[in-house]
Amino acid sequence: MVKKILFPDDRLFPSAKQEASQVSNRLGTPQSDSPSYRLAYDDLDFMMLDELRAVRLQLEFLKPEIIQQQHNIQATVVIFGSARIASHETASLWLQQCKQNLENEPENEVYAEQLISAQQLLHKSHYYEKAQKLAMLITEESKKLHKSLTIVTGGGPGIMEAANQGALDAKGKSMGFNIILPSEQKPNDYVTPELCFQFHYFAIRKMHFLMRAIALVIFPGGYGTLDELFEALTLIQTKKIRPIPLILFGKPYWDHIINFDAMVSEGTISKCDRDLIIYADSAEQAWQIIVDHYLIDDISD
Repeated sequence: MVKKILFPDDRLFPSAKQEASQVSNRLGTPQSDSPSYRLAYDDLDFMMLDELRAVRLQLEFLKPEIIQQQHNIQATVVIFGSARIASHETASLWLQQCKQNLENEPENEVYAEQLISAQQLLHKSHYYEKAQKLAMLITEESKKLHKSLTIVTGGGPGIMEAANQGALDAKGKSMGFNIILPSEQKPNDYVTPELCFQFHYFAIRKMHFLMRAIALVIFPGGYGTLDELFEALTLIQTKKIRPIPLILFGKPYWDHIINFDAMVSEGTISKCDRDLIIYADSAEQAWQIIVDHYLIDDISD
């Protein structure tokens, strides 16, 4: 009688992982020592070739997608905003440090500029608390509607940290889509670890931001926030994606930064394009906009 040998998962063929763990490239021969002998998928130098960019793009798309499917992530609310807007306590400490630096070196122009920025950021610190409150509200209220809405951020500090913290405060999960930057960006402490991703390609990252989104809430921010806002606006305007609420949080800030009405009067956008933007100044107002857009029957099971 021939004994039946089964692989651990009872498959006929061994998995790629099993094969890779069994392969030895150190047979002591010129042939086995050659890089060409390595398994292609287990050869990091090969995977990093320019010719493999298309494969890396596919992998970077697939890894977060498969993990989200495994965790049954179906609908998300994405919260964008500045990495520089900190809590009131942190912003106050930074302001004091900037004042001290300038007192020590009154002629230092860099310190003078930092002090002005610190004063502005302290003034905006209330957005940190509002982002935290909004994420908590969305997480709590969506549970009452028997529909789990997962908070998504860029995974870094500032407004992103506040939103991830709010979801955690409500005992919910949240995702962080980090991006490799020249100055190291590390995930904030409030992202759900198993839903914390790192991207190389901005394009794939922005695609994942939108794939499951039922709404975007955009807090005050800089170039990165504006990039994410206008990417979504363009996709909706050109009907590449279905319309979803684009909520600009903090009307005074956005009216100061972007004059959408001027774009209408100049003829570069239509009034209907202008109407894609909705404003909110409180967590409750932003949540109500989301509920009104989707109605309770649409976001409940």
